[in-house]
This record gives sequence, structure tokens and C-alpha cells, in this order.
Amino acid sequence: LCAAELPDYVQQQFIAPNGVGRSQTPLAELGGVVVHYVGNPGTTAQQNHDYFNTPTTEVSSHFLVGLQGEVLQCLPLNEKSAASNQRNRDTISIEVCHPDETGRFNDETYDSLVRLTGWLCAAGDLPVEAVIRHYDVTGKLCPLYFVEHEDAWAAFLEDVAAAKAALTE
Repeated sequence: LCAAELPDYVQQQFIAPNGVGRSQTPLAELGGVVVHYVGNPGTTAQQNHDYFNTPTTEVSSHFLVGLQGEVLQCLPLNEKSAASNQRNRDTISIEVCHPDETGRFNDETYDSLVRLTGWLCAAGDLPVEAVIRHYDVTGKLCPLYFVEHEDAWAAFLEDVAAAKAALTE
């Protein structure tokens, strides 16, 4: 996956190594993609990136998807994030911004999340079934809307499968 050329819509803004949030520990292997929500309604991708980039912050993700659909890459794809507990060792993590406390993503954010996740599946040769929610790892209600609305999660996975197929045809 590291050798894959990033899509032009991804803006690299690597956070500084700090021992925990960015430990620079290599991924053991690539086994999946974990979708999260930031849990902080109305915040931007840049604000969340800047939080990750604080020396004392102990969490991070590979990508942030913002309220206008922007995509920031915070970590190299060959390093572990600090987002998904025991699955940090083998997953790419995506934190997604949301406008309100329902956790539902707006259209621009959702479309970018689908496109990014489809690209990660295609570039990493991952089946769509390897895309999971933080909830599926720990039981945490994250991403909230996709946990509370299983039908929306199923529709998202169908959209990701279509995005992946479009890239691999």
C-alpha cells in the first residue's frame, strides 16, 4: 500500500513523532480499514489534525475527512495509528468529521469517505468486508451514526464496493 500513489485529493500533513500518538511503529501487516468519527461535532479536519499534532496527544489516525470533503493524511501508511486499540497493528484508520451530535456525515464528507475507503481497498487489495467500525473492535459507539443505523452502514459498504470496483476495472 505504501508504494501506491496517493490520490490527488489527499493532502499530506504528517503529525510530528511524539512517542504515543505517532510512535513510528511499523504496521505488522494490512488487514483492514477502521472507520471512526471524531466525536466532536462541528470541528474541522484541520482542527483535529492540529490536536493530533500536539506533543501530549496520545491518539491519531492515518486520515481525517473534513466537513467540506477534504482529506488530510496524518500518518504514513506503513505506520501504526493510535485509534483502534488492538487493531492498530494491522489497520488503516480514518477519523471523520460530522456537523452535529447525531454523528451523521454530511454529503461532502460521506462522498470523500466512500472514495477514500474504496481507494484504500483497491490499493491495499482488501475485500470490502475488511472495512469495519471502531465499534466492531471495542464496542465503543463509534462512528455513532453507523452504529445506531445498521442500514446506513450496509449502504456505506455497498458504496465502497462500487467505488473500489470503479478503480479496479
